Amino acid sequence: MISPLQKAGILIEALPYIEKFQGKTVVIKYGGSAMTDCELKRAVMQDVILMKFVGMNPVLVHGGGPDISDMMKRLNKNPEFVNGLRVTDKETMEIVEMVLVGKVNKEIVSLLNQNGGKSMGICGKDGATIKARKKDGDLGFVGEVEKIDPQLIDTVIREGYIPVIAPIGVGADGESYNINADYVAGALAQALGADKLVLLTDVEGIFLDYNDKSTLISSLEVGKVGEYIRKEIISGGMIPKVQCCVEALGKGVNKTHIIDGRIPHSILLEIFTDEGIGTMVVP
Repeated sequence: MISPLQKAGILIEALPYIEKFQGKTVVIKYGGSAMTDCELKRAVMQDVILMKFVGMNPVLVHGGGPDISDMMKRLNKNPEFVNGLRVTDKETMEIVEMVLVGKVNKEIVSLLNQNGGKSMGICGKDGATIKARKKDGDLGFVGEVEKIDPQLIDTVIREGYIPVIAPIGVGADGESYNINADYVAGALAQALGADKLVLLTDVEGIFLDYNDKSTLISSLEVGKVGEYIRKEIISGGMIPKVQCCVEALGKGVNKTHIIDGRIPHSILLEIFTDEGIGTMVVP
């Protein structure tokens, strides 16, 4: 338990950040353990709602890979992956769209509403918000972002709702494409002129030596990213996340954050405290 004086100190520490980010847009990629653990789910919803109540404009982009794989297995279809990307034939694309848009998206919207927020679910096909093209390689209906039209999301924000975005894009002929949620979040942050991009992960951040937790890199300059990838300090699934941050910074997003979604209220700790957590990628 903390004393009333300590509670007051916490609020005072948060005050300059609340003032600084009032009216600013923050895009959050929601995935990993924070989507599967009930207590973590509730903590994320509370963080997002608090951000809205203090005058920020949070935009939530979600994944849903485990739910998709589970549904595929229930339908006797084996998930296949190439370099971490799901092979998505036409039947799989139908399952992906059904799960992400019809199940996961609406569950998140419902949780936000139950916890006192006002939210609205959007698929990238709605209003042609996420225009996509087929990604190179023999992956089927796996896409990449071609263009973001932020008009619908801007309208939803202006009307006081929290947008919840499913990462499904629409092609030139109206076909659906499954797009990596990290890249969708980065592209949305650019298009919306977001002040921050926050990626929730299942790791504490980036370490100079992953076996030594004291080597956490709290602030990573873009100029060092190439060197760290060559030295394999940044490797595996962290590479696309960092590349996503670098691209967003290059197109006007002020700061990007890679944080541990397994820590309750990690979003608030990163945005509203002096120390923060995780790794901040900066220009």
